[in-house]
Amino acid sequence: MKISTLFISCEEAKHICDKTQYQEATSWERLKLGIRRSWCRITQAYVKKNNKLTELVEKSDLNCLKKEERHNIKKQFEEELAKHQ
Repeated sequence: MKISTLFISCEEAKHICDKTQYQEATSWERLKLGIRRSWCRITQAYVKKNNKLTELVEKSDLNCLKKEERHNIKKQFEEELAKHQ
């Protein structure tokens, strides 16, 4: 195994961090991210912010509109817009 396969760029580390957030990263990718994170302050800060964002989104308990409700609102908006044109 070459050493260069263990060292990744900052951009690749950010991509792997995002994949980790959605449980899509492989264990090999997580290992490479961990190595990069151990010495790169930029990656450390990105991972910290990403983890905080994930935590806030999970705690927020968002209630989104259903597809039907969005369609009705869009229809009403278009009707009002047509009246004013």
